[in-house]
Amino acid sequence: MDPPPEPVVEYVTPGGYELEKILNRDCMEYTHINQVWPNVWIGDEESAKDKYHLKKLGMTHILNAAEGTWNNVDTGAEYYSDMDVVYYGVVAEDTPTFDLSQYFFSAAQFIDQTLNIPENKLLVHCVMGRSRSATLFLAYLMICKNMTVVDAVDHVKRRRRIIPNWGFLKQLRQLDTYLLEQRDEVTTDKGKGEKKDKESEEDE
Repeated sequence: MDPPPEPVVEYVTPGGYELEKILNRDCMEYTHINQVWPNVWIGDEESAKDKYHLKKLGMTHILNAAEGTWNNVDTGAEYYSDMDVVYYGVVAEDTPTFDLSQYFFSAAQFIDQTLNIPENKLLVHCVMGRSRSATLFLAYLMICKNMTVVDAVDHVKRRRRIIPNWGFLKQLRQLDTYLLEQRDEVTTDKGKGEKKDKESEEDE
């Protein structure tokens, strides 16, 4: 006799405390730069300013999630003028009250367009490479790769020590809820369409 099937557990966006526990469980030691995805690295200020190493890695695109002069990485496109790279800067503060979510979709689009060409290589960085840059890449995985916030965090933290501040984690949880609702609507609309098509066939 076959065992009864296990009940399907519906995914629910975790609370802040639960997500922090997932983030800090079995985490890596901190290093300057790590590859976290095919052709994608997350790094800190030191790795972003080491043009010799960037050239050695064959970096073609750079996303600076800490553009500016105060407690940020003041590079800009001019800093890389002697390199053949595409630069994208986000002026963001690493504070819980800063709304980084305003850049989630635009940064995700930049990352996605970069990776559409297999030869491209991307560095996503901020000052420490743990909060702002990590948050933007997590948002990319959720928006463009249909990952939940749990799956995205689990994937990246196995490859780099990341510590988004609690405000950014809250914004990622809100994004998670929004994307889940969007996918549910698409699934519901698709189901209605299939039902309507079936009814039309039966009427013929």
